[in-house]
Amino acid sequence: MALYIITCIDKPNALEVRLANRQAHLDFAKDWCDRMLVGGPLLSDDGEKMQGSMLILDVEDRAQVDEFIQNDPYGKAGLFESVTVRRYKKVLP
Repeated sequence: MALYIITCIDKPNALEVRLANRQAHLDFAKDWCDRMLVGGPLLSDDGEKMQGSMLILDVEDRAQVDEFIQNDPYGKAGLFESVTVRRYKKVLP
């Protein structure tokens, strides 16, 4: 298995898109919980505004990461300005 960090940054002024697709995104993500170490929104410094998403997936290969990204309702709705994927190695708890 391999760890991957997915970092997604919302497009400017996209809160309505995020909220309109939130339940579909959460339902989709639940099917990945056995392969997801952590996931949640990125917040503004004051903690009040959602600005993106971050997940760590534990999957067989990059193809599974791409599958997640391509099928996530947030991505399908065009919420993100950018999506980055990085392979990750856990060293400390």
